[in-house]
Amino acid sequence: MFRKILIANRGEIALRVIRACREMGIRSVIVHSEADRDSLPVQSADESICIGPGPSGKSYLNIPNIISAAFISNAEAIHPGYGFLSENTSFAEICKDVNITFIGPSASVMSVMGDKVSAREAMIKAGLPTLPGTPVLRTLSEAQDAAREIGFPLMLKAVAGGGGRGIRLIKSPDEFDRIFTIAQNEVREAFRDDGIYLERYVEKARHIEIQVLVDNYGHGIHLGERNCSCQRRNQKVLEESPSPILPRELCEEIGQKGIRAVQEIGYRNAGTLEFLVDEQNRYYFMEMNTRLQVEHPVTELVTSVDLVKEQIRIASGLPLQLKQEDIKFRGHAIECRITAEDADADFRPQTGTVERYQVPGGPGVRVDSHLYAGYEVPPHYDSLLSKLVVWGETRNEAIARMQRALDEYVIEGLATTIPFHKRLLSHEGFIKGDTYTRFLQEEAEALGIG
Repeated sequence: MFRKILIANRGEIALRVIRACREMGIRSVIVHSEADRDSLPVQSADESICIGPGPSGKSYLNIPNIISAAFISNAEAIHPGYGFLSENTSFAEICKDVNITFIGPSASVMSVMGDKVSAREAMIKAGLPTLPGTPVLRTLSEAQDAAREIGFPLMLKAVAGGGGRGIRLIKSPDEFDRIFTIAQNEVREAFRDDGIYLERYVEKARHIEIQVLVDNYGHGIHLGERNCSCQRRNQKVLEESPSPILPRELCEEIGQKGIRAVQEIGYRNAGTLEFLVDEQNRYYFMEMNTRLQVEHPVTELVTSVDLVKEQIRIASGLPLQLKQEDIKFRGHAIECRITAEDADADFRPQTGTVERYQVPGGPGVRVDSHLYAGYEVPPHYDSLLSKLVVWGETRNEAIARMQRALDEYVIEGLATTIPFHKRLLSHEGFIKGDTYTRFLQEEAEALGIG
């Protein structure tokens, strides 16, 4: 087992990894920007090293500085969390070259699954169904030809990147040229890769993902599904497990096929397979996230498996002790992403000082957050402040518990999405479990975000 792990991240996920390390008897060292000097993860880690100024390009994305910090601190492994360098193949390759363990899959497999087109091809070969789509497109003329073949409406997606960027719904040929050009410019700037692909659009699609774990000896399990259908601009805002609508036998089928597929491509560590499910319960592979997901706590609550500890054990070379029959699903969990955004003003990003901070408590309530009273929310990073997660014996109990927890949660000093989540948890469509990827957009007026 590792003696010391460097955490190449910030915020709530950095604190999450620090806590797992402490429980495992592993020393933690965190790298941080000047803007995060007084953050809770920096205060909590055993050691901390400043790697640059506030902008992430000069700090959390600065690979030479992070590797230097690992050498200076004698860290044996690096946990990348999510975002930043967590799916950066160059970073994973450099870690390997300098004999530092990257807590995640190999760079070669990450490269295949990080490219959405090659990932589709690999999963088709492994037996997973996919939507009709195209190879990588880089010119408008070839994209026009492909669009006519697939038909409208269709989805346009960036080959690289994530976070909802470079994804567009195109409803008719009249708007295709304009949207393709805008999206390509966006992803070229964001990801230094202007590759685009097109995919058939599924009406009222549900976004279902499967959590997998595979050790270095090829033994793997799945830990059930998460329903991530509540999205705004292709960004998840609420996740739950299990799915409130899909039949259990269908979810088990997707899980079993998913774990066999990732074993076939030689995947290692934790990963998530993402699917679209249509109204006839036909499912299609979309993409794979080769890292820990923001929404991993809902899986932890319904399976009682600590995914971060399992990541560390696998990376250290230990065999996975869990078998598929050991995974028991109990109850229902819901996660609300609390962000520094004003939902009443088109989710305008917020910065400022947290003047008062009071977390909810009681049975079945978990808060993953790096906030404290007096904390200054910086302008340089993602707007996620907290993940409020609840568990209940039934979905109805989980909804009631989340509604109670949201009422108790106090963050003063800047606008947050707590009021929006209260409205969402009270919406009849959500209560019925009838959510899909365009649910928030179509119910915007009822949710007060129109």
